[in-house]
Amino acid sequence: MIKVQEYRGHIRNWEELCERLGIDLSLSREEREKEILVKAYETWGCEMADHMYGMFAFALWDDEEKKLFCLRDQFGTKPFYYYETADGRLLYGTMIRQIMEQPGFVKELNEEMLQIYLSLTYVAGENTFFRGLKKLMPGHYLIWQNGKLKIERYWTPEFHPDESRSLEDWADEIHSTLKEIMPEVKSKDETAESFLSGGVDSSYVLAMSDAEMSDSCGYDEPRFDESGLAKETADILGRKNSRCLITPEEYFAIMPYVMYNMEQPLGDASAIAFTIACNETAKHTKLCYSGEGADEFFGGYNMYRNAERYGDNLKTFYVGNTNIMKEDEKKRILKKYDPDVLPIELVQNIYEETEGLDPLTRMSDVDIQIWLEGDIYLNVDKMSTAAGLEIRMPLTDRRIFDIASRMPARFKVNEEQNKVAFRTAAAKVLPDEIAFRKKLGFIVPIRIWMADERYNQDVKAKFHSEMAEKFFNVDEINAIFDDYVGGNSDNWRKVWTIYTFLVWYEEYFVKR
Repeated sequence: MIKVQEYRGHIRNWEELCERLGIDLSLSREEREKEILVKAYETWGCEMADHMYGMFAFALWDDEEKKLFCLRDQFGTKPFYYYETADGRLLYGTMIRQIMEQPGFVKELNEEMLQIYLSLTYVAGENTFFRGLKKLMPGHYLIWQNGKLKIERYWTPEFHPDESRSLEDWADEIHSTLKEIMPEVKSKDETAESFLSGGVDSSYVLAMSDAEMSDSCGYDEPRFDESGLAKETADILGRKNSRCLITPEEYFAIMPYVMYNMEQPLGDASAIAFTIACNETAKHTKLCYSGEGADEFFGGYNMYRNAERYGDNLKTFYVGNTNIMKEDEKKRILKKYDPDVLPIELVQNIYEETEGLDPLTRMSDVDIQIWLEGDIYLNVDKMSTAAGLEIRMPLTDRRIFDIASRMPARFKVNEEQNKVAFRTAAAKVLPDEIAFRKKLGFIVPIRIWMADERYNQDVKAKFHSEMAEKFFNVDEINAIFDDYVGGNSDNWRKVWTIYTFLVWYEEYFVKR
């Protein structure tokens, strides 16, 4: 007998799987998805994920073989953690706190991660900030049997550029594939809203969906406020728009809540704004679409346009979307520094997998395997879960990635534009001024707010605290802070990354 021990996610092609596996279509979503997991495992075993589309992480217990089988989806949209106890048991789950509460877990800081974190601003790779607690990585499954742990990789991103097709061919395939996916993203009896920024990804998802309400957030700072563009897009598409205004007071006040619910420190300033947006949106819906995935798949970041210039040098320095602190600076500010703990080590195997491919593909593959899992999907999952909101991401789908994996780099970025083919696809349902709007990113006025004495008192206090003295040479980190407040706004991310770690550490190792 197979029993579902743990499951989080949404299986998109459930109707097709129910028919193939002989499952009653009238079951509730919870019942049918558990049935799908059991029957798919009985039918395909370790290859079951090859037949499933969606977002999922789960654990199955095979009572006959006394075997635990755990699996995480191809992109890591849902988290999964495990921990081997001193007495030879395996603790596991989709929430770290759930594992921490079990007998046998010993809470101890894995201080090595701080060194990586100060460069990347997120927890990359399989290790976590809790010693001995590991992440099951995307595209992997775990087997625990007879007290022995085995981890296997069942899916690897592969890239095979097809030079025979035109820009319009690629745009047509993106559009027709998204049209096929959208009806699967929710059932007919569900009602969804859609997050909307001023960018093409969320606008395209909204245009292709049946969501009547879109949800945006904005600021009083006009330079950073995209909510006006979002409202214009909603009006053009004939949809309603709900806007929440984020104040600096609210932004800083919610920091402990964010770091506690994130379970790992995250130095992405947009995560705080996203949390507030989730909390507001959850007041009027329990299901929302979001547009993550397209940037990494289709060349959405402006730095990707430098890929050719970087060439083969990429593998010596490119560790993903963020790399804010170099080794000499970390050596100066950290009380414990290990020269063997280097961010570049996390991605060496990815560069080996893409040897011989073009630089843009190599950059985006690093971000697909490291940044998406460690930052973007972690943020979406943890903050929506805390709010009681379910988020589904139509653009994060193997069928969408399959198109990107075959697309030559010139249809992703050129000298004038990023996401060229994707924007061309979006222009089939959006005006050109939206489809081809310059990428702004999910921007936050934090670089201004944190220099303001009205809002930065907690940052100052933590930088001078006994807690900070455990890890940092406080004179050095306060020199960085003073330089930032004095006008070097480029230092804001360094200050923010140190601060987020200290807030998280206080939540997990001081208060509790």
